[in-house]
Amino acid sequence: MIQLTGVSKSYGLGKVVQAVSGMNLQIGPAERVAVMGPSGSGKSTLLNLICGLDGPTAGSVKVDGMELSALSDDARTRLRREKIGMIFQTFNLLPTLTALENVAFPLRLQGLAKKDAEPRAASMLVRVGLKDRSSHRPDELSGGERQRVAIARALIFRPLLLLGDEPTGNLDSVSGEEILRLLDGLQHEYASTLLMVTHNSQAAGYCNRIITLHDGRIVKDERFDRAPATGR
Repeated sequence: MIQLTGVSKSYGLGKVVQAVSGMNLQIGPAERVAVMGPSGSGKSTLLNLICGLDGPTAGSVKVDGMELSALSDDARTRLRREKIGMIFQTFNLLPTLTALENVAFPLRLQGLAKKDAEPRAASMLVRVGLKDRSSHRPDELSGGERQRVAIARALIFRPLLLLGDEPTGNLDSVSGEEILRLLDGLQHEYASTLLMVTHNSQAAGYCNRIITLHDGRIVKDERFDRAPATGR
C-alpha cells in the first residue's frame, strides 16, 4: 500500500533542515501503524509526503503502486479524494456546513448528487453515534462529536488508506478512548490501511506496528501479532 525508497526531504536554502533522511518504509494493506517520536522528528512531514501534499527532495514515494512524483497536481488531488481519508487533530470541518453536509462533502466532490450523497452520510453518522446531531454545525458539537464527524467524513468513501494526524490530540482521555475504539472498529470493518501519527501511547496501543522516528530516521520498527494490551 505504501512504499518509500531512499526518501529524503529538506527545507531551506541557507540553513538546510533535513526533515526526513534516507527513509525506507513499506506498509501493507490493512496494517495499523503508529508513528511516534519527539517534535521535529519528521512525523508530520512523513504524512505530507505519503498523501502527496509535499514532494521528496530525493527518493520514491508510492501509494497503491502509484509513484506520486509522476502524477500531476490534479492526479494527486484525485488520489487524496478517492483513496485517502484524513483525520486531523483540529478536525478541519467546514464551519458553515452541518454534520451531515460535512460528511457528504467528499462524495459531492466526486460528483455524486445530493440526493444520493446525503443518505450515505446519514447512515455513516448513525455508525459513529451521531444520528441525532446531523443537523448541527461544528460549533454546536463537542470536541469528541466533531472528531466523530471527521472520522465519518474520512471513511465515507471507504478509502484504501486512512491517515491520522494526532486524532486524539485535542480530546480529553475519556473522549480520546471512545474515538480510538470507534476508529479501531471501523478500520477493521473497512480493511483500510491505517497510519497514525501520535504522541499518545494509548493511541499507539491500538496498532499492530509502532514506528519510532528521530531526526528524520526510523530508529525502531516494532511489530505485534495483535494490538498491544493497552489498546483493547
